[in-house]
Amino acid sequence: MTATSIKLEDRLTDVRSTLQAAEQSHILGFFDELDDAGKDTLLTQIEGIDWPEVQRLAGSHVLNKPEFSMPDNIEPAPFFARQPDREGGSDAQALYTDARKRGEQLIAEGKVAAFTVAGGQGTRLGWDGPKGSFPATPIRKLPLFGCFAEYIIKAQEKWNTTIPWYIMTSPANDADTRAFLEKNSYFSLDPANVMLFPQAMMPAIDMQTGKVLLASKGELALSPNGHGGSLKALFTSGAIADMKKRGVEQISYTQVDNPAVKMVDPLFIGLHDLDDAQMSSKMLPKAFPKEKLGNFCLVDGRVSVIEYSDLPDELAEQRTPEGELRFKAGSIAIHMIRVDFVESLNSGKDGFGLPFHRAEKKVPFVNASGTEVSPGSPNAVKLETFVFDALPLCEDSIIYETDRVEEFAPVKNADAPEGEEPAVDSPASSKLLQIERAARWLEQRGVVVVRGGDEGQGDFEGVIEICNVTAIEPDDLVHSGLPDAIGPETELVV
Repeated sequence: MTATSIKLEDRLTDVRSTLQAAEQSHILGFFDELDDAGKDTLLTQIEGIDWPEVQRLAGSHVLNKPEFSMPDNIEPAPFFARQPDREGGSDAQALYTDARKRGEQLIAEGKVAAFTVAGGQGTRLGWDGPKGSFPATPIRKLPLFGCFAEYIIKAQEKWNTTIPWYIMTSPANDADTRAFLEKNSYFSLDPANVMLFPQAMMPAIDMQTGKVLLASKGELALSPNGHGGSLKALFTSGAIADMKKRGVEQISYTQVDNPAVKMVDPLFIGLHDLDDAQMSSKMLPKAFPKEKLGNFCLVDGRVSVIEYSDLPDELAEQRTPEGELRFKAGSIAIHMIRVDFVESLNSGKDGFGLPFHRAEKKVPFVNASGTEVSPGSPNAVKLETFVFDALPLCEDSIIYETDRVEEFAPVKNADAPEGEEPAVDSPASSKLLQIERAARWLEQRGVVVVRGGDEGQGDFEGVIEICNVTAIEPDDLVHSGLPDAIGPETELVV
């Protein structure tokens, strides 16, 4: 018997015991048909699953179907306005000034880390590779990861500090993401300050039997455990331990699809910290009542997010006497999170603290006879967690308003056919938003931007790209290096 087979036998003994306890022994039904490599792959998948959790969820969320019930007491969540003059005079201005200083202090002292959730592939974009490798800027076509790295480089220079960057991948794109960053020399960041780790996976479970499905004889039917799983992966990967070793106290949480995002925002960080909040959020004013953004609400006095599909129309469409949407605060998955709060979510006696959500899906599988089955209707439950479900667990949580042009230009969907209006959240729509932000920044620095439309109040019809290594806010732009004016024929990289 070889050393490899001995090791496999030892692992098999442990795995068999674990699966018996979880009532999932059928998973090993084809084990003896696999070669050593196949056996190793299947055992590795099994060893990466929290089986007591799977057993518990099979009973609570698969064989039984939790029903969403609308809370009785729902109010719009309060938020800090983007501009302090909308908050209430000199006191608000003083608060925002103090918050900005506090945020800058925390960044400068190395107490803030950047965290990017980057488990997605570019499938919806028609991109073959990790979404973070997608070319996202108007002129240079800098990949998303490059945008974020340049932001960190500028912030480190601006505040004379080191900002460690943590990137959560998925098992499907982890190797490709590491290879991409290495090929691009981490976009000039020090690799010692960049930590990658994959998200955990959850098995699909047959909704009739509660049994985990096999995608093949030697492979579980797996899917990511949701963006809420990022708060578990931070802990289990050792990222939180690494942060504590570095003295990091606050985590700036962003997602990979937004090239305009602020990796660290001193005002937001400061407002969050001065409030002693455990987890805080940025919001966008919704463009219309049923925009596909979660709704920030107060439920029994706690900040919560109610999905756009769950908020009743009569609430979504309510307006204030001034004509604004009453439930106007939309979630865009930008958060500040305290390190010790993430620890607490992972230290409860019942395991990870976020609730799981049930999604019924059509999942191809191999049956007990070894036959591949492609179901015509939903046959399985996939379980995932949502990061915003951590908000009601906070003693304190603030919301800060941001601007769509300033910080929300996501690339999620493929471009529309040529000649049609840009698709929502597409590369084309993102490009237009990035150009508009650049035009606004140049105008703030005294550059005459010749716009189209009536009386020159429309969109800028040229192409501008402001590199993050040049400026991450308008005041970073040095006026002496800027043109006096730009017109519709302009193609300019600053």
